[in-house]
This record gives sequence, C-alpha cells and structure tokens, in this order.
Amino acid sequence: MATFTSDGFSLAYDDIGPRDGGRPVLLIHGFASNRRENWRRLGWYGAFERKHMRVLALDCRGHGESAKPHDSTAYDRKAMVGDIFALMDYLGVETATLLGFSMGARLALAAAMERPERVKNLIIGGVGAKLFKPTLPGNPMADAMEATDPQAIAEPLLRSFRQFADEQGEDRQALAACARGGWRPFQRAGLREVRVPALVVAGARDELAGDPDELADAFADGRAITLPGCDHFSAIPHALFKASVFDFLDGTME
Repeated sequence: MATFTSDGFSLAYDDIGPRDGGRPVLLIHGFASNRRENWRRLGWYGAFERKHMRVLALDCRGHGESAKPHDSTAYDRKAMVGDIFALMDYLGVETATLLGFSMGARLALAAAMERPERVKNLIIGGVGAKLFKPTLPGNPMADAMEATDPQAIAEPLLRSFRQFADEQGEDRQALAACARGGWRPFQRAGLREVRVPALVVAGARDELAGDPDELADAFADGRAITLPGCDHFSAIPHALFKASVFDFLDGTME
C-alpha cells in the first residue's frame, strides 16, 4: 500500500499507468466508499489504462486505508481539498483531470474553484442541482452511521448508505465525523468562475443529486449527461457513464 502525508494524516493512494506522457486523471470516491471499491472493482482503472492515461486515486481521510480521525473539524472542505493537491504535489503532477463521484464530486468541484490553474478538466458524477440547496436540519447521515440497528433507519437512502458502509468495513464513527464536517451549499456565481470544461453526470432516478443539466448550466463551459434508469448507487458502474467520460475527454484532450 502506497501512502503520503497530508495535514499530518497518512493517506493511501494508487498511481497506475504511464508516468511519461500519460494524461493524469485523479479519481475521488464517494462517501462511505474507497478508491478500490469505487474505481478499481468497477472497472474504471482498467478503462483509463486502455486509454493510456495515468490513474491517480486516493482514499479520502476517514475512508478505506487512510487515517480515520473521529473529530469533525478534520473534515472541513478546505482541508479535504488540500489532500487532493497534496497528492498531486507529492507525485509531481502539476495539472490533472479531476473525476469525483458524490462526495468526491463536491471535493473535485471545490478544488476546481480553489485552484483552477491545476485542473485540466472537471468531471463530477452523482450530483446535480441539489448542490445549491441548503442541507436538512440536524445531520441525518451522521445519525445513520451511528445508529445501533441499521434496520431502524427509516429513510431508505440513508439506510442504503449505512448498509454500504457496513459492507465495506468502514469506520462508522469516522464517517459520522465526516458527515458533520460543516459543508455548505455551492453558489452559482462561484461556479461561473470555473473556466475549465466540466461534465456533470447523474442518474435519472438519483434523488440525492437533482437535475444535472441545471448544474451544468451554471458553468462557463458545462455539459450534462443523464443516465436512464439509474439511481445514486447504480450510476457509477454504468457503461454509459464511462462512455460519456471518454467522449468528453476525447473532445477536450485532443
């Protein structure tokens, strides 16, 4: 297992593919997932390798094989975005395409807003117009991670996240702290300043994401793909998701 240190935390990562001339793409997984489940097992590593691209992927703090602090202040958005650039710095990568899903999409977007000169292209999946909406009162996701009995979680989507976290053997206390990290909605005006080409992908049945077209329209150069019949969890392995990503990259990286 390869690791690097960011903000005092040891974070696990993969670096696969050609170092010289390989177009780097940095993959950022979703909440309660990890780099191997979100990307390797579902065929994304191999798909990028066949395109002769260099694949970078990290386990975000609190997930996978990375450090798992139980303090919610460790999961501030700016700190987690800092981990992305720390990995790029560690590997000597000046610019990369960022591909994030769900929580990873939020991090990729925040990174593109903070350091646009280091982002070649932006691909965000499992998100849509609900990025602009305020969060619900309390923190139902954190509560779901801390529930004694997952069957007692009334909301089906939250119960699915909890079951997924259990299946992955994730540290639920760390996930609850991550969910309490104090993230705020994104502002449309800020997205207009993201000048890099952006692709938004979401399932037609993804109640967590909202409308991908509305989100894509907020970018200076944005486009959207809706995956028919997909919910939040079935979108990531969908063949159309991969095809859309490579069609997008073929148009921006010629």
